[in-house]
Amino acid sequence: MANVALRDIRKAFGATEVLKGVDLDIADGEFVVFVGPSGCGKSTLLRVIAGLEEADTGEVAIGGRVVNALSPSDRGIAMVFQSYALYPHMSVRQNMAFGLTLAKTDRAEIERRVSAAAETLNITDLLDRKPKALSGGQRQRVAIGRAIVREPEVFLFDEPLSNLDAALRVRMRYEFASLHARLKTTMIYVTHDQVEAMTLADRIVVLNSGVVEQVGTPMELYEHPRTRFVAGFIGSPKMNLIPAEVVEASATAAVVRTTAGETVRVAVHAAGTRPGQPVVLGVRPEHWLLHGPGDAITATVAFVETLGHATYAYVTHPATTETLTVQLPGDVRPSVGERLTLYVGADRAHLFDADGLAFRRL
Repeated sequence: MANVALRDIRKAFGATEVLKGVDLDIADGEFVVFVGPSGCGKSTLLRVIAGLEEADTGEVAIGGRVVNALSPSDRGIAMVFQSYALYPHMSVRQNMAFGLTLAKTDRAEIERRVSAAAETLNITDLLDRKPKALSGGQRQRVAIGRAIVREPEVFLFDEPLSNLDAALRVRMRYEFASLHARLKTTMIYVTHDQVEAMTLADRIVVLNSGVVEQVGTPMELYEHPRTRFVAGFIGSPKMNLIPAEVVEASATAAVVRTTAGETVRVAVHAAGTRPGQPVVLGVRPEHWLLHGPGDAITATVAFVETLGHATYAYVTHPATTETLTVQLPGDVRPSVGERLTLYVGADRAHLFDADGLAFRRL
């Protein structure tokens, strides 16, 4: 196992700057997930750690050793891609052993490692099959097994579940979590799916346009996003964001008013904020209530999704062109066109300034 340290990592492709000075420390044995929208730089950052891309500037250290000048095979890492990259003419056993065979590892040692990895992944009965005889989930396990037999210091996963169907993705999330618990090895995982990030990570790194927006545990990011971008990205459905302006402000609260004239009190540190200052009110879908306490806005139902365990009402409000999402109990089913009075407690709301930075919640 090993820690990973990144210092001022920058990378450009032509005139396009993809990574803009990334600094990050990943602890020994930690499961860290990189998330962000397409083009944010998360896969490029992973490839820089792996040595598949060379950073323009900055330093990559694994286990306290600077590895910038080392090839991928000498960095003590193993990488699993979304495409599996299995050799179709080889058996599962041969695929898993291939890297060790190239390295001229002793045959008995190869057999020991392959057998141990197969048992860990519950694929012992598949060792003599060819990849074409395997399901997508089984192929992914073989790809992971091929990485495990190398006994790396760090595992790197590049969107490994993106080719699987929804039900299998749920199952494989459990498999990844169980694998990390058993191996206790440092793992870095890239995904665009924030649900994967929330369920797997010890810590999440949110990237946006080549910059780290925030690093923290899943619940730190969910409950205390530092920027409007993080607030809108982490959480499914995403946080509702409503333009407003400050009416009153103090060290313990701000009262804001939407363009529809409704006022909402938010429990944040807002000392020094001036009346009339533009802000954005943030409320997660599950924090709207049909009854108080708290202040309220009025919105019109545009569409309803009934999922059994919950009902999602998509509503319109004159303060924003964006549709707002309201999560309701499954037995509550409003009608399209119905007007809903939506309450939110002061301690449940978020507030962001015009630059997208969050006010500190109390």
